[in-house]
Amino acid sequence: MLWILLTAAAAPLQVARNALQRGLVGDAGPWGATLVRFLFGLPFSLLIFAVAAFLTPDADPHLSARFLIAVTAGAIAQVCATAALLMAMRHSGFAVATFMQQASLPIAAIMGFVLFGDQMSAVQWAGLAATTVGLLVLSWPRGDEAMAGALSGSLFGLASGVAFAVALNGYRQAGMALDPDHPIYSATAALCVAQTLQSIVLSAILAVTRPQALRSVLGSWKQSLGAGFFGTAASACWFSALALAPAGQVRAIGVIEGPIAAAAGRRLFKEKLTLVQIAGGTATAIGVVMTALG
Repeated sequence: MLWILLTAAAAPLQVARNALQRGLVGDAGPWGATLVRFLFGLPFSLLIFAVAAFLTPDADPHLSARFLIAVTAGAIAQVCATAALLMAMRHSGFAVATFMQQASLPIAAIMGFVLFGDQMSAVQWAGLAATTVGLLVLSWPRGDEAMAGALSGSLFGLASGVAFAVALNGYRQAGMALDPDHPIYSATAALCVAQTLQSIVLSAILAVTRPQALRSVLGSWKQSLGAGFFGTAASACWFSALALAPAGQVRAIGVIEGPIAAAAGRRLFKEKLTLVQIAGGTATAIGVVMTALG
């Protein structure tokens, strides 16, 4: 039952990271706030990997082109997904964007079916349909919303789900390529490589194109460090849970992130969900669970 506790711990940690990142969007912009997750999380990731390596003396990593391609694809997709998620939160609200992010699992399932030959049951296809309906309800503009703003939030939310799905498949393939017999070691190693790449490339781009955003990130180092810590702690819990239980079961428990995000959005950002949005979020969560466990 330890994997259930780890997954339950990962969800609020991830919500806390998203909330801290969202607070940085105003000054640092979406790309600066995205950098926070990787740059300030890297020291914690390296520490976790050091512990994993110490506890796994018989690990036998194999560097290969497959690993490098997979981890690079995952890293790039994760950067884009994080930036899109932050923009979706800005346009559609904290909770709605978090629910829409759950589309990453069904989309990842479709990608696995098309690209890697993963088999899907009738229940999983039904879950995809339920998720699609839920996302349509969430993204449908309300009467008091500007159509352009609602559409932007929906597109950013769906883009985040697609990019997270690419990252999920990329990191999965990277772990399998590095050392499939030691999943925690492989996952944390891939995480360190990805975050190093993300930090260097994104910092260099911002230094050239938006130096003010980079200064804002460094100037808000206390809040940034908190976001990095919560992000790495959440990742550590996710990867540890995945080492103890099938990914579908872990991801199904992980949908508790949605209600937690709704509570956080109401308390921190004074956001309220309508009955229609609650219904859409519920349908999305049910669809994710069906896809994960089907």
